[in-house]
Amino acid sequence: MRRLFAVLLSAFLLLGFAPVAHAEIGGLTPCAESARFQQRAAGATTAQAKARFSMYSQALCGTDGLPHLIVDGRWSHAGDFIIPGIAFLYIAGCIGWAGRGYLQAVAGRKDATMHEIQIDLPVALKATLAAATWPLAAFKEFGTGKLTEADSKITVSPR
Repeated sequence: MRRLFAVLLSAFLLLGFAPVAHAEIGGLTPCAESARFQQRAAGATTAQAKARFSMYSQALCGTDGLPHLIVDGRWSHAGDFIIPGIAFLYIAGCIGWAGRGYLQAVAGRKDATMHEIQIDLPVALKATLAAATWPLAAFKEFGTGKLTEADSKITVSPR
């Protein structure tokens, strides 16, 4: 009976029998209509500031007259957050993958600890350039099992 109810509920929601909810966007108004934003824009002195206010007039402003970032399920604002978010994850991944590659490269040396303190620049540059393709390399290593370690090799504190 529970499964039938779950299937029916899912079907009703999927087919759109539930009314669509239209939420207000937190009291935000278009910046072009915001009196506080217009007051701030009038105080712009440089050409660069005037161009910035002109560009931001398309955004949504709060009562403070400042543009606000909209992060919700609508695709119309996807570029406001998704593109910078993906760029951040890619750059952070590059940094991590380069560090990982460098540590793996110097791990076999007899003075590996010293190379962790004093960076070997040619090895570090090679690891940094190789890190540009880190998503593909990570996927490949995950598929071959090189990225993960077996459970038997992971130490667990006794309880």
